[in-house]
Amino acid sequence: MRYLQGPRSRERSDASIASMERQFAEQGWGLWALEVIATGEFIGFTGLARSDFDAHFTPAVEVGWRLARQAWGHGYATEAGAAAVRFGLGPGGIPDIMSWTAAINSPSRAVMARLGFRHDPAADFEHPRVPPGDPIRPHVLYRLPTDGPRSYPDE
Repeated sequence: MRYLQGPRSRERSDASIASMERQFAEQGWGLWALEVIATGEFIGFTGLARSDFDAHFTPAVEVGWRLARQAWGHGYATEAGAAAVRFGLGPGGIPDIMSWTAAINSPSRAVMARLGFRHDPAADFEHPRVPPGDPIRPHVLYRLPTDGPRSYPDE
């Protein structure tokens, strides 16, 4: 939770799950639960989400992930993020997918780079849902290049 606004309350967590389920019902895509294949252990989620908070680039579709600490460093975010992007640009029919995170979140920024996203410094922003002065308020925006072929890990 280092790069997020801390753990969610039960009510907020339940509301998030309900929102994820609505998105799947309405659009046929959203955020997927992630499990370790060998054990079935739930380790977080990844996928695509519509975002409409007040920013110069929204509404937008974001690829994102949130993994339990013990799942970091195993390639799960990169593998699952690549699958989400392939789905979104292919069968999902989403023409443009972005990703963003707190500027200080170097692990997620590294995943974005491995997925082929490029940092767009001119588009960096202060996240409106994070209080002023919070160290995670400054955010960076990453975009997929529109020039040339795209390739993703495991493709």
